[in-house]
Amino acid sequence: MSATTAPRIDRDDETNSLLARRSYLFFLAGRFLGTLATGSQSVILAWEVYEVARLSRTVSEAAFAVGMLGLAQFLPLFALTLVAGEAADRHDRQKILAFCYLTQLTTAVILAIRSASGGGLWPIFVVASIFGASRAFFHPAAGALAPMLVPLRLLPRAIATNSIAAQLGSILGPALGGLLCLASPTLGYAVSAALYATAAICASMIRGETRPAHHGGRSRLEQIREGLAYVWQNKLVFGAISLDLFAVLLGGATSLLPVFARDVLDVGSEGFGILRAAPAVGAMLVAGFLARHPIRRHAGPKMLLAVGLFGAMTIVFAWSRSFPLSVLALAILGGADMVSVFTRQSLVQIATPDRMRGRVSAVATLFIGASNELGEFESGVVTRFLGPVAAVAFGGFGALAVTLSWARMFPALRNADRLG
Repeated sequence: MSATTAPRIDRDDETNSLLARRSYLFFLAGRFLGTLATGSQSVILAWEVYEVARLSRTVSEAAFAVGMLGLAQFLPLFALTLVAGEAADRHDRQKILAFCYLTQLTTAVILAIRSASGGGLWPIFVVASIFGASRAFFHPAAGALAPMLVPLRLLPRAIATNSIAAQLGSILGPALGGLLCLASPTLGYAVSAALYATAAICASMIRGETRPAHHGGRSRLEQIREGLAYVWQNKLVFGAISLDLFAVLLGGATSLLPVFARDVLDVGSEGFGILRAAPAVGAMLVAGFLARHPIRRHAGPKMLLAVGLFGAMTIVFAWSRSFPLSVLALAILGGADMVSVFTRQSLVQIATPDRMRGRVSAVATLFIGASNELGEFESGVVTRFLGPVAAVAFGGFGALAVTLSWARMFPALRNADRLG
């Protein structure tokens, strides 16, 4: 009896110790509220762009316009992320986090004003680029700040708990956005603005030493190179984040969900919110399991299998004409992606020294941002030539091919056993 109950007691003690840390709780609350706002705003934004574009364009051309949202966010992310990573290793990470929330609040207010005044599409893309610039600074600072708020022994559990908060926000955000679409996009943007404002308040309540130790004597360019060199030389880290880049770049189906909701499955904005939330539901369930039972052995093979499952479920979603089956495929897809996220974040945050966590997190953010935003752009371009169903199926097969290729090209990833 004691042999079976002891691990449970240890897990409960770690959870209680983690949740007793006030600054970490404010960080966690801000992460949840910010993700909730982003999820809601992204649904409203994509639906509004698609609806406006469909007034004068074909389905493929309107889908291309939605894909351009991803490009508008990625370009500033690509241009600024490495600089932002160096900033996160030089300046107070808590202040950077709060400033990013305030910037996102500003973008939501601008979108609300544009929606109320009936503006065209071009202001949306300008605001999307500002939001992308904010994300460039947000992710390195947040990724580097979290390990400063908890002791190392609690970090794996904190990573899983952070993922639960983020995925819960990703579940509720799209559902909230879908409901607000029915009432008014302007109201939806206003709600997102209020959520960003609350997240900024939470970030301002974080206390403690949140400024990294400064190592002078080197230029910013030299410090950026150091972060890039670390990722390149650590083939396990490089293989993990580049696998995510190419798999999601090819296999990402979420950018085309407005097309599937309206013109393939015919489920409207309500169904769109459910489809948008389904991957986060699966991810949150897996994150909850990982919070109690973190991956300890055979991490590399499990990650490769998960990415392969991600590609397979993308194909199922593309060919499905059943709404329940489509939702199920997206939920499994999200759960598989969570395994990859957990493995990658554990590698980056545990294995990296604190003095360069911002720069390494920036490299990871650049890869992940490329997979998400460029994935949306790729889906929009391919859809214009092949149509939405063939474009998503093509991406799923591409994700499977990338998984097999990475298993051969990165033996360190294929043979990885323990994290950290």
